[in-house]
Amino acid sequence: MLVRAGNTGLRMAHVALLAGVLTGCSAAAEGDDSKASARPSATAETSGQHDTAPTSGGTIGAAGSACELPVTFDIAKSWKAEAVEAPLSQGPVSLACEIDAKPAGNIGFLRVWAGKSGDADTRAVLEAFLAAEDGVTKEKYRTFTSGGVSGVEVEYLYSSELLDETKKESAFAVTTADGPVVVHLGGLDTEEHEEMLPAYELARRTLRTA
Repeated sequence: MLVRAGNTGLRMAHVALLAGVLTGCSAAAEGDDSKASARPSATAETSGQHDTAPTSGGTIGAAGSACELPVTFDIAKSWKAEAVEAPLSQGPVSLACEIDAKPAGNIGFLRVWAGKSGDADTRAVLEAFLAAEDGVTKEKYRTFTSGGVSGVEVEYLYSSELLDETKKESAFAVTTADGPVVVHLGGLDTEEHEEMLPAYELARRTLRTA
């Protein structure tokens, strides 16, 4: 059964976070119009940053790491990983770990979802994960291989009725002996998502079975 309640909670938290960000931006604008935005424009310092791999901030997934998972991978420097003790479900997987980008200067999370062991097909798991999310369109699937592990990746658009916006999101999935794993990257908006993509790609590129 697809459990949507958890994902709704994450989206509501996203709305609250956005409201706080917009309030802060408004206050800053009223206080001093001469101050430049704390976030550089995509055409300035952030332009072309996807061409440079981020520095690794360590590996998670193994026993003793911040999140113990069926897989291991590197997280970008300054990103903070934290295990989820009361997992939320989306489709066939449950939230196991959140990797927060805020310490690195972005607003968003790399979230790791894990399912029970079985004979699940990787693409079917990813499709079911997206099917449990209202507002998903224009999915583009492709396969990939990393460290001898084969998986499926998807890029898509997510339309939020609450925020009245459409933004890019990405996810990849692999199956392991301990069950399927989905790694998802959202973001406050498309610009934030694209700025965080190097960290997402680092995770996919360094992915190994635990």
